[in-house]
Amino acid sequence: MLVRLSKLLLVASVALFATLVVFNNVVDYGTNFAFVHHVLQMDTVFSTDQAAWRGIASPVVHHIAYAGIIGWEALIAVLCWIGSARLWQNRHDPKSFDAVKNIATVGMVAGILLWFTGFVVVGGEWFLMWQSKEWNGLQTSREFALILGVIAIFLNMPERSRNVA
Repeated sequence: MLVRLSKLLLVASVALFATLVVFNNVVDYGTNFAFVHHVLQMDTVFSTDQAAWRGIASPVVHHIAYAGIIGWEALIAVLCWIGSARLWQNRHDPKSFDAVKNIATVGMVAGILLWFTGFVVVGGEWFLMWQSKEWNGLQTSREFALILGVIAIFLNMPERSRNVA
């Protein structure tokens, strides 16, 4: 039971984290919008970079991208809140607990897709965020993706059929 509670608390922690990220991005829209703007515009990559043509100068596209990021973060929060509620409802029975991990797992994967694929792969490699001293979120994004991956692995370890801590 203790291991199941640990799993559900970690999923709830991710839900809380994603909720706070959405809240901060909405309440302080301009601060994190500037990050998206500069990464997409590629205005802080090396001045001699031959790939700077990939930059997107349209503020409309920047706002759409940022709204998409916020929406995706909200999706992560909702999936993880629902997932943690379902885990809570089934915490006493290992088989039932195992059976309802899917929504929480999708929430973890959605987070990995955002912070690894979205920020590390697309932001870091396509828009060359790694070249920017001011607008480089690679380290933080990798940390988020890694944490979510570890939680997803732990969450999906099979439950024991007897009540062992």
